[in-house]
Amino acid sequence: MVPIPILRTGVTAHIARPANSLTGVPHKVLVIGAGPAGTACAATLHRLGHHVTVVDKATFPRDKCCGDGLTTNALRVLDELGFDPTTVPDFQPCDDVLVRSPNGRDISLPLPQQQGLFAAIAPREQLDHALVTMCRDRGITIHEGCAFISLPRNDADAVVAEIEGLGNLDVDFVVAADGMWSPVRKSLGLSTPGYLGEWHAFRQYVSNVTGSAARTLHVWFDDDLLPGYAWSFPLPGNRANVGFGILRTSDKSVQFMNDTWRDLLTRPHVVEALGPHFSPVGRHTAWPIPARIDSAVRSSGRVLFVGDAVCATDTLTGEGIGQALETGIAAAQAIHSGSDSASVRRLYSNALDATLLADHRMSVALGKMLASPRITRWVLALVNTNNWTRKNFVRWMFEDEARAVILTPRRWHRQFLKRPGAFQQ
Repeated sequence: MVPIPILRTGVTAHIARPANSLTGVPHKVLVIGAGPAGTACAATLHRLGHHVTVVDKATFPRDKCCGDGLTTNALRVLDELGFDPTTVPDFQPCDDVLVRSPNGRDISLPLPQQQGLFAAIAPREQLDHALVTMCRDRGITIHEGCAFISLPRNDADAVVAEIEGLGNLDVDFVVAADGMWSPVRKSLGLSTPGYLGEWHAFRQYVSNVTGSAARTLHVWFDDDLLPGYAWSFPLPGNRANVGFGILRTSDKSVQFMNDTWRDLLTRPHVVEALGPHFSPVGRHTAWPIPARIDSAVRSSGRVLFVGDAVCATDTLTGEGIGQALETGIAAAQAIHSGSDSASVRRLYSNALDATLLADHRMSVALGKMLASPRITRWVLALVNTNNWTRKNFVRWMFEDEARAVILTPRRWHRQFLKRPGAFQQ
């Protein structure tokens, strides 16, 4: 039996090894993209004894538009990977969360303390660079500034990838961790024309933060953003990552998004949290977010798609780092355990279903409910009933447990909402 950690359960499942399994025979794997999904996949494959090469068109460190927040789930996965958070210079643990209801009421949601980390902020420019460095330190070959060009061959027997500066690489599998507009997926003719993602987000770094946002993580459920929200995530040195994310719908046009961005930093509750003298740093950035793991193309031939390339983001929150890590690890484990390309694809798809599908469907349902300011006010009023509801809601919100854990009995366990966080001292 091959152990496969199902990361959102705290337990370990097992997949039976096929009789003709190639497990134990090292594969040559090319990972295209060195973000969280790609590096998690590479680190896992390397640990399992496979030969891994990672390529990325960018040169690290490089920025990526992101809220920079790390959920409990993301932190636990990073911990399991052996990642060292001290390699991220501006890594900011977070214990205090302040949620603002559409009616203007603030709800304080303290995360557990002295039990490990349950939430943190890590600038993507630093986090992704640290993950690349971690992989290199373990002996994994990473080529920066090398863009994917084409797949001259991809069938049941072999896959060949043409990479800028490296030529044609003949490998056993390709893992495409190359983002929402995956060039690999496009080269295979599998892209959806005109696809712009399910979410859209804006982000701005600010300095000279003197209000509560200097130390407290803020989430604002303003009427016009629902079922999306605005945020301010604290960073060291009186700085913060401020932005908003919304579901892309017919009434939330590009003009609406641009107008909302210009207005966001003038809203009284935002100014109050940041302090009167906050200052934007650099330019704001925006990016579409893919969140349709239920319908996205997951694989083709000897190619597996992970992270944003498989549209794994949580459609309720727009969170994608934890999901990217999980899909990268699932792809590595499927390659390790499969007997041929068909079984690898099947194992990978089954792992995505087991780990993400029920949570995606739950998030879609909750998102439809929370589109109503009235329902959102009612839900948050219920959350604010007592210390128990506040404590357990914030743990659920930060994916201490899987989104749909109540509806998936196979993931129940005795430590429900009682497990420690990540990186315990």
